Amino acid sequence: MGVWQLLLIAMVMLLGLFGVLVPGLPGPWLVWAGMLWWSLNEQTKLAWILLVSSTALLLVTQVVVWQLPPRKIRGLGITRRMVASAGLGALLGFFLVPVIGAIPGFVGGVYLTERQRLGGHGQARASTRRLMRAVGTSVLVELFACLLIVGAWLGAVIWG
Repeated sequence: MGVWQLLLIAMVMLLGLFGVLVPGLPGPWLVWAGMLWWSLNEQTKLAWILLVSSTALLLVTQVVVWQLPPRKIRGLGITRRMVASAGLGALLGFFLVPVIGAIPGFVGGVYLTERQRLGGHGQARASTRRLMRAVGTSVLVELFACLLIVGAWLGAVIWG
């Protein structure tokens, strides 16, 4: 597989990661489509295992998200800056503390944005808890699953 094709697959997966954070974009579907594209072109045992695993993980993720309370976005004060800092925090956390660092990175990004917006620790903490209960948990579950898939794909491309 050529470098340009791998870069295009990486761009589709990156768009999928951003799609998890932006309402209306099919983020998990884009990550899965990137994995499908790579698997169909690679056609190795590892590629098929990763495709089947990512499919199963995304199905389980959808079941978990359906079990969570519905998202109530209106009136929470969610800004683009908060979404960007939460996503960046999850991405940095995922690589700094492999895999499990995405969770504190995501929550930390939300907290830092709220602390800057509201000024104090108490208000920022309360606002972060309210946001995580309303929308953050479902977004975090989807983002974590997609980060696992992209991380596995990167590992397979680099070391496989």
